[in-house]
Amino acid sequence: MQKKVIIFGGGGQLGVELCREFERRNWAVHKFDRHRLDITDAAGVEQAVGKIDPGVVVNAAAYNHVDIAEREPLAAYQANALAVRNLAMACRQCDARLVHYSTDYVFDGAKGTPYVETDPVHPLGAYAVSKLGGELYAQAYLDNLLIIRVSGVFGPGGMFTPRGNFVELMLRLAKSGNPIRVVEDHVASPTYAPAIASRTVDMLDGGLTGLYHMGGGEAISWYAYAKLIFEIAGMSPELQPTDEREYRTAARRPRFSALSNAKLEAAGIKPMPPLREAVADYFRVREHTTAHRSV
Repeated sequence: MQKKVIIFGGGGQLGVELCREFERRNWAVHKFDRHRLDITDAAGVEQAVGKIDPGVVVNAAAYNHVDIAEREPLAAYQANALAVRNLAMACRQCDARLVHYSTDYVFDGAKGTPYVETDPVHPLGAYAVSKLGGELYAQAYLDNLLIIRVSGVFGPGGMFTPRGNFVELMLRLAKSGNPIRVVEDHVASPTYAPAIASRTVDMLDGGLTGLYHMGGGEAISWYAYAKLIFEIAGMSPELQPTDEREYRTAARRPRFSALSNAKLEAAGIKPMPPLREAVADYFRVREHTTAHRSV
């Protein structure tokens, strides 16, 4: 019998890659986006999961407006925490496995080296608190689950989503002709969505459960990341470094939130691709997609 998976957030830049990867491996994929089903609707989630009766439920849906969350913390908490409770309860009722994606923002960035799963959490704002809440709700209701923390997700699907991603943001700014200022005192581990998707299915195939970090495998400042993007794109806009003191935001962000993949790799999962390789692949897919859409 063909294995069934429900993917919530299936229209996002990670969700589209998950749908593609599960389909490639011959799973029956049932995709939901927010317009079809809002996961804050507990009754709707219970009905959808009960009707399909999947083996796996993947939550790639999230409220990720980090700064706006400071003005509307309840909206962030409903989407990132209470909605995960809805999913966990529905999974428990039909004995489905839950895969839930969390974030490097559960840390405060004070450690200064890549975070491992056993490091203490210390969220710095409403968004981060809501994402940690989602982890706790999932763990409260389920034993057979996967929580995967990621960092700075980017994928070709970001070309077509309202929020986009950092690569698309840099390309838009470069076209403006104005100087581009990017912080160099904040470090993350940008993570490629297609690589997340393929390794997620590998983890399910391997029967892994629990909490895992899945960062891009390289700790890099946002300024250095921007330089790499423009180098690979063959562009040379005026790029200037700035810092947290000059570039104030409504929400506090962890200054060093890179994730260590040591636990993931020790479990036998293929290492994440180097960032340069991932960005180069992004542009290859982007070029092909753009050419195809213009025909």
